[in-house]
Amino acid sequence: MQLQNIDKTLYRQRLNRIIISFILSLTLLSLLFGSLFISVFSDNSINFEMANNTDAPSNFSYNLAGVICALVVCAALLHRLRKTAYFHQVYYVWQLKQLHNKIYRKLNIINNMAMENGDHQALIILNFYYQSLKQVYQLDDNTLTMSSVNQKHQAVKEKAEQQQLQLDKEQFTENMLKDITQGEEE
Repeated sequence: MQLQNIDKTLYRQRLNRIIISFILSLTLLSLLFGSLFISVFSDNSINFEMANNTDAPSNFSYNLAGVICALVVCAALLHRLRKTAYFHQVYYVWQLKQLHNKIYRKLNIINNMAMENGDHQALIILNFYYQSLKQVYQLDDNTLTMSSVNQKHQAVKEKAEQQQLQLDKEQFTENMLKDITQGEEE
């Protein structure tokens, strides 16, 4: 995955619209499916006296089924729309965050290989990780930990200079993660 330039205002605007649309769709579809299930499957012979009784049967399971169906429909819709032009920037950042999680799970191994052994691939991964982390933090206005990320990124750059290695964010591929952890297991 290569880093892309993202327009922050456009990204935030589209992300907010997608989130609001998802919440509204989920709410409306949940009500629709819940009402539909209650009208189709519920025992309609309950009279007024039984409706006021606290021991009356509950429609909770029908409402829950309605929420689950609405969630499935909304998830399928998002899955289908994720590759459209409107979703491009939001989907890119989502993929980048998934990649951050993959790297983070192996960060101790990668850090050891990069900082102690001077492994070139590990340094490339860390360089990409910190550059992409900065981008996501700036897009999400997460400036609290930016100084820590900058310090760690600077340490990676200095280690690469000590090893006389060139680091470029374009060098990174996801296969490097698989290769580096397989090399560690052997």
